[in-house]
Amino acid sequence: MSLVGSGRLASALQRLYALAPGGMKPGLAAMEAACAEHGHVEQAFPVLHVAGTNGKGSTCAMLEAMARAAGLRVGMTTSPHLSRFAERIRVDGEPLGDEALARALEAALGTRVPLTFFEAAMLAAFLAFREAHVDLAIVEVGLGGRLDATNVIPAPTASALVSVGLDHCAFLGNTLAEIAADKAHVAKATRPFVLGPALEASAREAAIAVATARGARIVEARETPAPHPSTLGLRGAHQVQNAQVAITLAKLAGLPEDAIARGLREATWPGRFERIATAHGPVLLDGAHNVDGMRALVATLREEGLAPAAVVFGAMADKDYRQTLELLAGVGGRRVYVEPAGRAPASCEELSRLFPGERSSGVAEALGRARALAGPSGTVLVTGSLYLVGEARAVLLGLPRDPPIAL
Repeated sequence: MSLVGSGRLASALQRLYALAPGGMKPGLAAMEAACAEHGHVEQAFPVLHVAGTNGKGSTCAMLEAMARAAGLRVGMTTSPHLSRFAERIRVDGEPLGDEALARALEAALGTRVPLTFFEAAMLAAFLAFREAHVDLAIVEVGLGGRLDATNVIPAPTASALVSVGLDHCAFLGNTLAEIAADKAHVAKATRPFVLGPALEASAREAAIAVATARGARIVEARETPAPHPSTLGLRGAHQVQNAQVAITLAKLAGLPEDAIARGLREATWPGRFERIATAHGPVLLDGAHNVDGMRALVATLREEGLAPAAVVFGAMADKDYRQTLELLAGVGGRRVYVEPAGRAPASCEELSRLFPGERSSGVAEALGRARALAGPSGTVLVTGSLYLVGEARAVLLGLPRDPPIAL
């Protein structure tokens, strides 16, 4: 396995990646014990805790930009990574440096309590934030909420549920209400719990029921005035709703209006409607990996007046790639299929059977073939999986890359 970084960091990452085959083990007991072993590190800084099916990463990116505009030292942890594992733990807008990341991982991996990959990564983030003396940590939930490792945070400044969609149903439930109820467990007694403006009625009711039972204070993001799309650095009408959640959380954290406005303008989030101008022609990257994400991508393409000349598409086998392909059919463009790394992918044969397209043996080959189909001026869209987008971005920009991992 090829890992990026110095010998010390590479060694720590090797040990961390060795935990990955254990998969996900929902539950908080191990993480609670590990945090206690490290002096209750999860309580060492103020936290904004963000859950949701889609949009939570964009919301976190906006919050990070707002807090930095306010002059705060900010930590942020998100998952998965696109290129390097270090992207999962950021301080002051940048991935953690090699030495600091190595120290945090070594401390987390030295914990007496056996941890999963995600638990060890999250503990490392908390340790890094404490060492960096952050003024505020922005923590994105990994999966669900109730038993997610991030939910050891006992008293966040505020938490939020950005959106709810049918994803990870095997873990979270088969209805929007069931999934919302699981995610709403990030709500904490006496603390504000922000509800995203686009929540479907049954999901909203379920989230309110759980949060109320947990003693949280319900705050509606839809009561926050919606910013104009032109004032946002992140493109797409759906980002307006994410911005309403971010603005609401920022105000609850006491950030000033001018910092909030500046953060909205300056926020970036790689791999989400990201345009890259290459020497061979324009490329658009968007990790729309589920049905709601693809709906948002298609809508944004129309808003921006973009029609891709070619599309590189790959998806995980456990996603609803049939419906995402149906949605994508309306935007045009020749198809080139590829099987992303990360976990079991949908086969190129199956994808081309559902919607005609060429098959490729790897991402670099797929990008080359798509460019040939699009010509030097046509836009190549890469979508369907964040793991695909991460590898494509690394190829296009010549970035070093740690192996992808679906945790």
